[in-house]
Amino acid sequence: MSFSRVAFLSVVAGCLAVSAASTASAQSKKPVPPPPAHAKSPSPAVTDEFVHKQFGENCSLMAGPPQFVADLDGDGVDDLVIAARCKNPIADQDEYSFRVSDPYNTFLGFGDVKVTSTFASDEPERRGLSLLIVHGSGADAWRAETPKAKFLLINLPFKTLAVKKLVVKKRTILGIYMEERGEGEDTSSVVYWDLKKYRYEQLGSSLQ
Repeated sequence: MSFSRVAFLSVVAGCLAVSAASTASAQSKKPVPPPPAHAKSPSPAVTDEFVHKQFGENCSLMAGPPQFVADLDGDGVDDLVIAARCKNPIADQDEYSFRVSDPYNTFLGFGDVKVTSTFASDEPERRGLSLLIVHGSGADAWRAETPKAKFLLINLPFKTLAVKKLVVKKRTILGIYMEERGEGEDTSSVVYWDLKKYRYEQLGSSLQ
């Protein structure tokens, strides 16, 4: 066998070895999960009957803000976000198995919901303003008879709502963006699931 033929075969063998190693390396790497999908509207729309079943008679749907279905906790199952007015959320949380949370006042340094749930706004349009969130479970997702978890977020001063992508510590998740009610220039904020609880953060002047 000539020297040139030996050299050619050696090059071919080397290329095959590199290709095999690259393939094995690619197979050993876990695929990067796609970013969460955009929010959509529940169909049919959620009614007061659903709200009363999941959160009790003290809560009723708020007319105006849109309803959202999206994977907020990153488990691949759709969750539900709806705006409501709730008169006395603490009274019903044990019976209906939901957690009352106040991300807004926790951000401001007041973390005891037994206290902050008694705060009464001077503005009638802000009284009882709440976000109801249902973490879905199984094939029925947020419509499951027994959802994964339920949260009632109080004292959020939202005027408009939107669910959009948010990057937190290099993770792409979905956050609930809000334009807030306030004096003078509108401000914006976001509420998001931090793997343990819902957290509030201020963003700036507006969502535009």
